[in-house]
Amino acid sequence: MNPSLLDLLKKVDTPTVCNAIEVAQGKRGFNDFTRGTMLCSNPEGGAMVGYARTAKIAAVNPPEEPPEVIKARRMDYYRHMSEGPRPAVTVVEDVDYPNCIGAYWGEINTSVHKGFSISGALTNGVMRDLGDLPDNFPVVAGSIGPSHGFVHVKEIGTSVEIFGLTVKDGDLVHADRHGALVIPPEVVPALEEAIIKLLDTEKLVLDPAREDGFDFEAFEKAWAAFEAART
Repeated sequence: MNPSLLDLLKKVDTPTVCNAIEVAQGKRGFNDFTRGTMLCSNPEGGAMVGYARTAKIAAVNPPEEPPEVIKARRMDYYRHMSEGPRPAVTVVEDVDYPNCIGAYWGEINTSVHKGFSISGALTNGVMRDLGDLPDNFPVVAGSIGPSHGFVHVKEIGTSVEIFGLTVKDGDLVHADRHGALVIPPEVVPALEEAIIKLLDTEKLVLDPAREDGFDFEAFEKAWAAFEAART
């Protein structure tokens, strides 16, 4: 990913990227996004963007494997998170969903992942310690809760599902307070131009709509220009 595209992706929200992907594809129907309402630890903090580092956890029941196996897998998990291309986003599926109770994302774990130069975390599970999470490390989660339960790592680097979105290790993810999406690799070369085109096109309606005296006649003219620019 070139630096200018990365910088632009950090500045725009996920709905903008969602629309821009369709601009780059030349058609509507892009489908690789989350469904349902998710919660963001810092709604005003902007987007996270990066290559997915995936894992699965559980927390409702104690692990059935020997403690040494669980401990070794935990260290393998952190090793996996510390490696790989950057920017990165941690994407963790809680297999207890929709009955998640274990807040994997609290003050300590978010600080560790930020220390690994990860841009943020996406999960269908639980977050906590909302007043103590580190700056510039957003968490987009399924719920908020007080307990860590019996949280333990089940799988590392496998395909995961977050609110209907399938994410594979290495996928390029964009997420914010609206949810998340996976950017198709084939649109990456055209995505920067598509985002800029989308933003410029939207101004054809937004600028007149924000002016005094805006009426239906002005709308009709603006919308005609908007439609012409989209084709």
